Amino acid sequence: MNYKNTKEDYGRIARWFHWGTALLFLFAYMAVYYRHWFTDKQTPENLVALHLHLSFGVTVGVVVILRIIWRNMNIQPTLEPGPTWQHWLVHVVHYGLYAVMIVMPLSGYIGTGVSTNFFYLFEIPKFADTWLFDVLVWDMMGLTFEEFEKPVDFFHKEIMGAWLVWLLIAGHAAAALYHHFRLRDRTLLKMIHH
Repeated sequence: MNYKNTKEDYGRIARWFHWGTALLFLFAYMAVYYRHWFTDKQTPENLVALHLHLSFGVTVGVVVILRIIWRNMNIQPTLEPGPTWQHWLVHVVHYGLYAVMIVMPLSGYIGTGVSTNFFYLFEIPKFADTWLFDVLVWDMMGLTFEEFEKPVDFFHKEIMGAWLVWLLIAGHAAAALYHHFRLRDRTLLKMIHH
């Protein structure tokens, strides 16, 4: 199997990025749902789940940057034949997914009031403790962290996390299954195997 993409298939690295990102999102969701559903606030278990969520989120952010670089260095497999509206929709959903993969880690990081204990290996300072916060938020906007955090947190959790991400993922998965089982083309196979 090729490491780089071809006109027919995604290469090994693009597949790793695709499925790795999906798993990282899943682990981030599992950690945050575990935290909210099965732990009490400020308990050791609650804090471990929080730091796992933050660690997976930061990892998504790094992987997405690498993924975009790799994508721009490679050709993309040719889309399966289909109507123009379908190809247009594919591009819209892909851009939407990339936007989510960038915005979720970014909004999570800048809207978090604690430093990230990255998989208990090292600490990443919270955004409020960085010079960027001082320049952009405190000096330019004149906001305290609490004033800044409230809308960012709402956007991250209630708009993006609670339904928009799930909607895009469900649409992406449904389209792949539709192509595989209904249209019987190679769309899904390009991301699975030769």
